Amino acid sequence: MSSTPVTWFEIGSDRPDEVERFYADLFGWTFEEQGAPGASYRQTAAGGEQGIGGAIRATNGTSSNYAIFYAEVADVAETCRRAEAAGGKVLVPLRTAPSGLTFAHLLDPSGNHLGVFTPPAVG
Repeated sequence: MSSTPVTWFEIGSDRPDEVERFYADLFGWTFEEQGAPGASYRQTAAGGEQGIGGAIRATNGTSSNYAIFYAEVADVAETCRRAEAAGGKVLVPLRTAPSGLTFAHLLDPSGNHLGVFTPPAVG
């Protein structure tokens, strides 16, 4: 079996403007607003060619603040089954975004939060 790459990160915040300024000032990251009004999702290329992209998601107080990495997998449902078999838990069951991207959130055996996703099928 080949290694699974970490290809995305997400930072959830109830203060997305402040968090965006923090990462812009600290690392020079720039952000582009995505999504509908009230559903702020601010994407960044973060590390350029050497790093991975990510985003700040406005939580609007509906969840705790968090930082999470996402591993890109071939099959989210199968990865969830394997995570549970390995002693982890599925925190957020498989969901499909309008774009066709599928994802889930998992907990490792010590309670650390991580995400897995499969990008939408190409054309």
